[in-house]
Amino acid sequence: MSCGHLTDIARLQPPRLSQSVHREECTQCFDNQDSPLGVDVCLVCFNGGCLDKERHHARTHAAKTGHSFTLNIKRKLRPSANRAEDEEPPAKMKKLAIVEEREEDKYEHKTVLKCWKCDPQNGLELPDASADPHVQSLITGVMQSLSSARQSEVKAWEEEIAACEHTLMLEQQATGPIAASGLAHCSKCDLKENLWLCLTCGSLGCGRQQYGGLGGNGHGLQHYEETHHPVSVKLGTITPEGNADIYCYICNDSKLDPELAAHLAIFGINVQTQTKTEKSMTELQIEHNLKFDFSLTGEDGKALEPVFGPGLTGLSNLGNSCYMASVVQTMFSLKPFRERYLPSATAHWEACHEPLPATCIDCQMHKLADGLLSGRYSHPRPHSTSSPSAPKETNPLAHDSPTPVFQEGVRPSGFKELVGKGHEEFATMRQQDAEEFFTHLVTVLRRHAKRIGLDANKEPTEVFAFGTEQRLECGECKRVRYRVDATDTVSVPVPAREKGKDADGKTLYEDVLLKECLDIFAGTEALEYQCPACQKKVIATKRTRFATFPQVLVVHAKKFQLVNWVPAKLDIPIILPEGDALQLDEYVGRGLQPGETELPNDDAAAPALPQFNEAAMAQLTAMGFPEVRCQKALLATGNSDPEAAMEWLFAHMEDPDIDAPIQLSSASAGGAPEPSAEQVGMLADMGFTPAQARKALRETGGNAERAVEWLFSHPDDTGEDAPSTSAAEQKTSSAVGGSSELPARYRLKAFISHKGPSVHSGHYVAHIHTEAEGWVLFNDEKVVKADAESVRELKKLAYLYVFERV
Repeated sequence: MSCGHLTDIARLQPPRLSQSVHREECTQCFDNQDSPLGVDVCLVCFNGGCLDKERHHARTHAAKTGHSFTLNIKRKLRPSANRAEDEEPPAKMKKLAIVEEREEDKYEHKTVLKCWKCDPQNGLELPDASADPHVQSLITGVMQSLSSARQSEVKAWEEEIAACEHTLMLEQQATGPIAASGLAHCSKCDLKENLWLCLTCGSLGCGRQQYGGLGGNGHGLQHYEETHHPVSVKLGTITPEGNADIYCYICNDSKLDPELAAHLAIFGINVQTQTKTEKSMTELQIEHNLKFDFSLTGEDGKALEPVFGPGLTGLSNLGNSCYMASVVQTMFSLKPFRERYLPSATAHWEACHEPLPATCIDCQMHKLADGLLSGRYSHPRPHSTSSPSAPKETNPLAHDSPTPVFQEGVRPSGFKELVGKGHEEFATMRQQDAEEFFTHLVTVLRRHAKRIGLDANKEPTEVFAFGTEQRLECGECKRVRYRVDATDTVSVPVPAREKGKDADGKTLYEDVLLKECLDIFAGTEALEYQCPACQKKVIATKRTRFATFPQVLVVHAKKFQLVNWVPAKLDIPIILPEGDALQLDEYVGRGLQPGETELPNDDAAAPALPQFNEAAMAQLTAMGFPEVRCQKALLATGNSDPEAAMEWLFAHMEDPDIDAPIQLSSASAGGAPEPSAEQVGMLADMGFTPAQARKALRETGGNAERAVEWLFSHPDDTGEDAPSTSAAEQKTSSAVGGSSELPARYRLKAFISHKGPSVHSGHYVAHIHTEAEGWVLFNDEKVVKADAESVRELKKLAYLYVFERV
C-alpha cells in the first residue's frame, strides 16, 4: 500500500544535538523499545509513544499534534550480548566511566517509517521508504542521537571542576625545595596518608576524616584558618600529566590549578616523576557509595523472597538515585497518591494540554503511578530472552534456582530529569538527602497544582500539611505571643549519648525513645529577646506545639554532629512506642489562654521576613542549627549559599543575641531597590498583575526565579498595599492544613533507612507495610518480603518515619 504524503517528509529535519530524542521508552508509560511492538518516535518533536492497544500513546500523540510521521524502533539483544543466567544489574553507575555505550555492539535494531495520516489507528508502515536518502538521514539522525535518558544522565554526571581566582592568582612564598623528610607526614601529627600540601608556603597538613575510614585530623584546614593560605594539593594524587586533587578553602570546593606543575616546582616537586598512589576524592566517594548495601538475606541466612504484583514494582537505580526511589515508593504507598494518579492516568494522557509529556509533571506522576501500581512491569528479570523486558514464565522461586530472581524495575529517568531540572543538587547524579528531596518534591507538586488551578482538596501532598504553634513568653512581664507556621515534616533532635565502641572502633550510642525526641521538640528553650512591652532585652522562653495534626505525619530524625564543618550522621537507635503506635494529644497547642496577656504588636511597622531559600534552609537545619540562626545566617550572606551561611554561623556562634527573634527595621526595608520594568514585565507575561509582580520581587530581593515561587505560594496576595498586618497574623489566619481534632493517633506505615556516614553518601532503602505482604523492603529494583528481625533493627536506625493517622 503506497503513501501519498511522502512529499511532506522533505520538510522534516534530523534531531539537533541539543534535542531530547525519546527513543528508549514511551514518555507516558514504561513500555519500551524492547517490547514486541517497540516505540514510535515522532519525527517532528521526537516524542516516544507506545503501541499498546489499551494505552496507544503513539496514536494519541499523532491525533493531538497532527504530526504525521513516526519511526518505529524495536530492539533485541545480540546473542553474544546475552547476560549470564544469574548476573545482577549494577547497583549504581560509576561516574568515572561515563562513555556512551555503543548500542549497535550489544543490540540489533529494526526500524520502519510509519504514516499516521494514511492509517490513523495504527500508522501505516512504509518499509520501502528507507531507500529515500532524506528518510535515511532522518533514521540515522534518530538512531545516532544521544537518547533522552542517556543525555540527562551524562549531563547530570558532568561536574566540571574549574579554576577559581584563588588558583589563578596564587601568590607563593619562595621557601625553596622541601626535603623528602618534610613530605613524610603531617607537620602537626604522625599521619602519612591523606596529606595536603599548602601551595602558598609548603606546609603539609592532614585532611578531614571522611568517607568512613579515611583518616584525618583536619590539620590542613587548621593551617588555612591560621594563615588564610587558600589552596592545597593532595599528595599521592599528582600525576605526570599535571592532574591532582586541588582544594580551595575560600571557595570550599575542588578546583583546577592550570599552573600546578610550576607551583609545585617552587617546592622542588617535579610532576613528571610523580606516581599516583592515592585515590582521588571522587574515586573514594564512588567506592564508598558502592560498599553500602542492605542485606537481602534473613536471620536464618536464606535469601529473602522476591515479591511481584501491583504496588510491588521496583525502581532501577539511575546512579545514586536511591534517595529518590525510597521517597517515591513511600509516597505511592499512600492512598491519596494512589487515588490521585492511578485511576485518572488514561484520562489525563488523553486530555493533557502540554505539547510534550516529558515536560509535564502531571504526565510523569501518572506515568510513575501506572508503572509502580498497575503490576504490569512487576515480573522477574529474564535470563537469556531476546527481549530484556519480556515477562519470564518460569517460577522465580523454584527450588532449582540457585538465587532469587529479582525484577528489572522501571527507570524513572524522565521523572528525575523533570523534577530536578534547574535545581543545584537534584539535577546531578550525586547522592542527596532523602528528607530534602521529599520537601522539594512536595513543593514542585504544589507549585504545579496552583499553576493549573487544582482544587487543594484533590492535591495529595496536603496529607502532609499541618501547623506548628510557636509560643514566646517574656521572662519579666510574662506577656506572650503566639504564631502558627505551616510545615510538612516534624524534625526532631536526637540526643547522642555514647556508650562505648565496637570491635572496629565505631562509636556506639544508647537507645533513645521517640517520645524523648518529641519531648525535646515540644519543650521550652531560653533565648535573649528585645521585649516590646519591657522595652529592653530580657530572657524569654520559646515553646513549640502542634497547632493541627496531619493525615500523614513524616518524622525526620536529626542525627548529626559537625566534624570539621562536615555534618556526620550518627547511628543512634530510636525506639518506637509499642506496636509502632503514636499518640500526640499531649503536644497539642491551645493558643491564647485565659489570663494570658499578648505582647504588643511591634511587627506592624516592621517588614515581614523574606522568603528564605528552601534548599539552603533545609541543608542548614539538617545539620542541627536552630531555625532562627539559619535565617539570620542566610540574611547576612545573601539568602542563597548554604556554605557561606554555615561559615557565618561558625563565626557568630557566641553572639549574645544569636537566638533572639529577627528584628527588621522599616528603614532597611524601605531602602530596597524598586524592581526593574523588565523584571515586572517578565512576570506580567506569565499572567500576574504588575502589582503582584512588584511585591513578589520586593519580597525576594529582586530574584525573578524565587519571585515566581513566592507568587505561587501566595495566590491570594493581590500585591496592593493593604492595612498593615503582621506576618504572624497572616500565618495564623491562613489555612495551614491538618486537623485539630483529638485524639491524634498514628501507626507506622513506612520508614526510610540509610547506611553511610553522611546523608550525601551511602545508600537508602524503604520499608513499607502492605496489606497483602506485611513489611516489604524496596531496595531500588529489588523488592522482597522483609525479614521480621531486620525490620526491627533497621526501624531503630531509620532516617524518616511515615505515620498514618488512625
